[in-house]
Amino acid sequence: MKDIIIIGGGPAGLTAAIYAGRSGKSVLLFEGKSFGGQISKSHKVENYPGFEEISGFEFSMKLKNQAELFGAEIIQKKVKDVKEKDGIFTVTSDTDYESKAVIFALGTEPKRSGIPDEDTLVGRGLSYCATCDGNFFRGRTVAVIGGGNTAVQDALYLSDICKKVYLVHRRDAFRAEKSLVKKAEEKENIEFVLDSLLISAEASPIIKSITVENKITGERSELPVNGLFMAIGQTPLTADFADILPLDSYGYVAVQENCTVKNGVYVCGDCRAKDIRQLTTATADGTVAATKAIEYIDG
Repeated sequence: MKDIIIIGGGPAGLTAAIYAGRSGKSVLLFEGKSFGGQISKSHKVENYPGFEEISGFEFSMKLKNQAELFGAEIIQKKVKDVKEKDGIFTVTSDTDYESKAVIFALGTEPKRSGIPDEDTLVGRGLSYCATCDGNFFRGRTVAVIGGGNTAVQDALYLSDICKKVYLVHRRDAFRAEKSLVKKAEEKENIEFVLDSLLISAEASPIIKSITVENKITGERSELPVNGLFMAIGQTPLTADFADILPLDSYGYVAVQENCTVKNGVYVCGDCRAKDIRQLTTATADGTVAATKAIEYIDG
């Protein structure tokens, strides 16, 4: 029997493990994929207080090591189910584990664009992670689809290793931070393609061009590219736990800043319904969720 089981090893879950471990609680954390979540794939993190610059992977490993330092047991396995009976939670993975409280830190995954043959293009020039796959396109021409921080950061990263980067966005202005957009504007090899939708990608067998349509004029253009990077948003990874978590129409967990679903059940990180999803808000959620779980167990 553990005091707290945490499902998800991203910044929110690992922060929760640190706080719970420091309080003297026994902690078991499950992560089905890679520790650190999506931030682990970030080439450079510059907006987390205390670090002028750090790679996402290094940041993630520091969190994991700190959680283990404070006694958290960490298992790299997927959780299949969570059930509650008489105030005790049974978490099923390779076997059953019991706890007094559960913290869900499920994270999100990249959205698909819906272009024809999207699934078959993965590995043939289409990627959802610029820092993972960008080096394969060194010295070549690529396109990034999206208008948020991730899209602009991807374009900036790729501009350092690629010949040219098209940054395609469906609106006439970016949602990304102004400082990032300014950096992109200063890059001679980044070309903005605004008010435009991605229609299709041509491949034989690898991507050789994409077609975009201007929303205002209806005109379609073919852009010669060798790589296509999607950065158009996220989908919360909550569907497997819809029976225990209150989900909104987008699949995010509808809880307030106290990160509390009910006594013994807590949610933190990007899977929580909120206005801002940043590294700092994820770790803040992890702090709140762990503190509330500790209060419940002690109370």
